[in-house]
Amino acid sequence: MSPLLQVAVVGHTNTGKTSLLRTLSRDTDFGEVCDAPATTRHVEGTEILVDGGPVMALFDTPGLEDASGILDWLETGQQDRHAGAEALERFLQAPEASGRFEQESKVLRQLRSSDVGLYVIDAREPVLGKYRDELAVLGMCARPLIPVLNFVASQDNREPQWRETLANLGLHAVITFDSVVYDLQGELRLHEKLRSLLDAYREPLGRLMEARTREAQWLERSAAESVADMLLDIAACTLLVPREPAATEAGMEELQRLVRRREQDCVDALLSLYRFRASDYLATQIPLEDGQWGMDLFTTDALRHYGLRTSEGAAVGGAIGLAIDVMALGTTLGAGTAAGATAGALMGNGVGLGRRLGQRMRGQRELRVNDTTLRLLALRQRQLARALSRRGHGAEKALELNTPTDNTWRRGKLPAPVRKARLHPRWSRLNERADGVESKPRAQALEALTEQLLDEGSRV
Repeated sequence: MSPLLQVAVVGHTNTGKTSLLRTLSRDTDFGEVCDAPATTRHVEGTEILVDGGPVMALFDTPGLEDASGILDWLETGQQDRHAGAEALERFLQAPEASGRFEQESKVLRQLRSSDVGLYVIDAREPVLGKYRDELAVLGMCARPLIPVLNFVASQDNREPQWRETLANLGLHAVITFDSVVYDLQGELRLHEKLRSLLDAYREPLGRLMEARTREAQWLERSAAESVADMLLDIAACTLLVPREPAATEAGMEELQRLVRRREQDCVDALLSLYRFRASDYLATQIPLEDGQWGMDLFTTDALRHYGLRTSEGAAVGGAIGLAIDVMALGTTLGAGTAAGATAGALMGNGVGLGRRLGQRMRGQRELRVNDTTLRLLALRQRQLARALSRRGHGAEKALELNTPTDNTWRRGKLPAPVRKARLHPRWSRLNERADGVESKPRAQALEALTEQLLDEGSRV
């Protein structure tokens, strides 16, 4: 017995074998994935580590394309096409194994040298005779074989038909594991099935299952903390500018830039956390200053898309005198509206404006992000974190987000830690004086907001 569990991933061409390995190994760069036959031409391997040590070796194999031809060859050679391991060994020694059937021979040799095989099936495909022939040939390798139904999240999958066919062939230990739509429980079921078949590897497989569970919990908490940290930074962000219209408009543009960049930092952190690349996320609804993203944070379209209203704080703004509407990307109001009916787009209505203006803003204006914008930021980043947690590393199509369905941040008061951050500009990395970023009160606020986000996530 090898000290390391050897798993051969086998199946017909273009069923998602490489995608499955990417998801199991959390490696978006493993192998080559494309919608074309025979993409994998050689056996490639990777290892899964637990606590720095390998517990499983996975081998990606070329796609089977002519298993029927192998069975015909066995019959032509007066061998029983279902004769088993001895007949297969004679086939592998024949010249045809290095010629016409070279690709199939690589698969069979790898399975014979492994402890177990995962037979990957594209559950969207009809059940055809060629797959039965593949199972017959693979069965000659005398190794345990677990059918894995891939792409079961697709609406047009044929899972019931496949299960019935596999049961008729005596294969009842069938696993559903989608390499595109990740499900922790699906992966745990796969490892549990391996444990039931391979008693000698129960201990390392048990450690792997425990590690995957811990990893999922850690990722969920780390993602919530990243979003919470962003919200505190932006809620506490404050810009003081002279009261002149030109200075106010320039200040608003600067505030928008800071907020966009801070949100992008959160996007980057989440992608890195879940081991995805920037190219894995086609965020048509998240802004980037270089123009890669489609919907800007500071537009009424963004608010409507997320079910938020633009009127919040307008009455307060009318009493202050700002002449710029940040939600309209800095459109200057006419001279007759210099009282600033839309100042609330930045100022919000819950931060003690009268006192702050009277005591702290002599000759200056204090610019900050309003509650509606904070709601929008929370909705978008929580939605991204959830989508990444459910995305398999074998997914080829870049992630796109639709309108979020939860209403947690659309109404009611903002969480207490966010409201508290309003009163502590030194909590924000976006401010010049940010000596409170590492303070105990901010750490407590971060922990409280993280816990609230986790609790909200458990209810979605």
